[in-house]
Amino acid sequence: MWTFGKKIALSFSLAFAMLAVIGIVSYRSVDALTKTSYSVTHTHQVLEHVSSVLSQLKDAETGQRGYLLTGDDNYLDPFRTGTAGTPKLLQDLRELTADNPNQQRRLDAVAPLVEAKFAELRRTVELRRQSGLDAALKVVLTGEGKHVMDDIRQLADQMEREERELLKQRADEVESAAVSARATILWGTFVCLLVTAAAGALITRSLTQQIAGAVQHVQRSSTELQSAANQQVAGARESSTSMTEVATTINELLATSKQIAESAQRVADIAEQTALAARDGDGTVVIAKETIASIRQQVDMVVDHMLDLGRKSQQIGAVLDIVAELAEQTNILAINATIEATGAGEGGKRFGVVADEIRKLADRVAGSTKEIRVLIDDVRGAVNTTVMATESGSKAVDAGARHFNDVAAAFTQIGTLVGTTTEAAREIELSTKQQATAVEQVTIAVTNTAQATRETEASSGQTFQTASQLADLSKNLLRLVQPQRLAT
Repeated sequence: MWTFGKKIALSFSLAFAMLAVIGIVSYRSVDALTKTSYSVTHTHQVLEHVSSVLSQLKDAETGQRGYLLTGDDNYLDPFRTGTAGTPKLLQDLRELTADNPNQQRRLDAVAPLVEAKFAELRRTVELRRQSGLDAALKVVLTGEGKHVMDDIRQLADQMEREERELLKQRADEVESAAVSARATILWGTFVCLLVTAAAGALITRSLTQQIAGAVQHVQRSSTELQSAANQQVAGARESSTSMTEVATTINELLATSKQIAESAQRVADIAEQTALAARDGDGTVVIAKETIASIRQQVDMVVDHMLDLGRKSQQIGAVLDIVAELAEQTNILAINATIEATGAGEGGKRFGVVADEIRKLADRVAGSTKEIRVLIDDVRGAVNTTVMATESGSKAVDAGARHFNDVAAAFTQIGTLVGTTTEAAREIELSTKQQATAVEQVTIAVTNTAQATRETEASSGQTFQTASQLADLSKNLLRLVQPQRLAT
């Protein structure tokens, strides 16, 4: 496909070529006119010199006749002028007609005739001066001078006819060159204007169609981008809401973990007191009963807390599934937005940067979700361990209650069970501490996720604004290239 620059360059090249042809032809025509004008001037100079030669001869003959009639030397001035100037005129004629062999031959014939005529005139003048009018008239009446002058006039007429033929021919050449120049300039200019107008119309229509197609594509892409941005904003808001709920749940989980730690500490203290009571003997049986009942309550409380913790861990897992799905959807939308931005060309670079930032934030959300899931799994494991340990304690307490009547025989077993309970309480305390640490890490991860979600929401808003600007720009471009179509 031809680019805009190539089409414009082709149009200018065609116009330049046609103008160059018109210029060359016009230059040649003007050059021919100039040369023909020089030739016409040259022909007029030849005719003028031929007329001047005849005029000089006539003046010399007139002066000779005036002198013959009057004998006054003043009448000889034209004769002297003609005698002195005619050779120079003949020499100029020879130079002017150097390129014409026919004229050169005629000049070769005219030169001796002119000399003979001047010789005849000088002889009659001398005879008039020395012998009188009659002697001079006898020479004139012989007709010799008249015959010579007739021959000169005949040759001069031939020269003039040939020069006038040349003048006519050159005038025809001038007219032909002028007609050719006018036709070339007129038709060349018309064709040049026609070709230029056609090329301009074709280029304008082609460029309008291409720009309109590109603008419509950008407009469709901006519409899709606005829809995707709306979806991103909605998803980001849902993610933000979910993160808030997750943060609240985790805070509750953290409080529960602290309560479990406190309960475990109390269980450990009670176990130690129970061991002391067991070593004290029979006097502390009642106290042991109460202590066992208290342990039973605490163990039930621990079991309840552990079960509650397990349920909340499951709730957190479900929330994390939602967060992971949102992060995946955000990543897919960001990839689609990047592809559309790449297809949009130069105008979509800014949106491509925003889409890339959204994709990075979605990746960060997905990574944080995976870390939270690992931590939740650890919490679940710790809860299961705690539940198992608590159930062991509960079974030990039940066994101690069933065998309470045989106190003396069971003191040793009670001590062992109390030791087991103490270890379980320590394990519960340790597990709850680990759980609290894990919950704090989950809290940090959820905070980061919430921050990323807010950034995603802000980026989605900026993406939507950019898409709106792109849509407005595409409408303005379409209005420029196809105002009537846009109006309809």
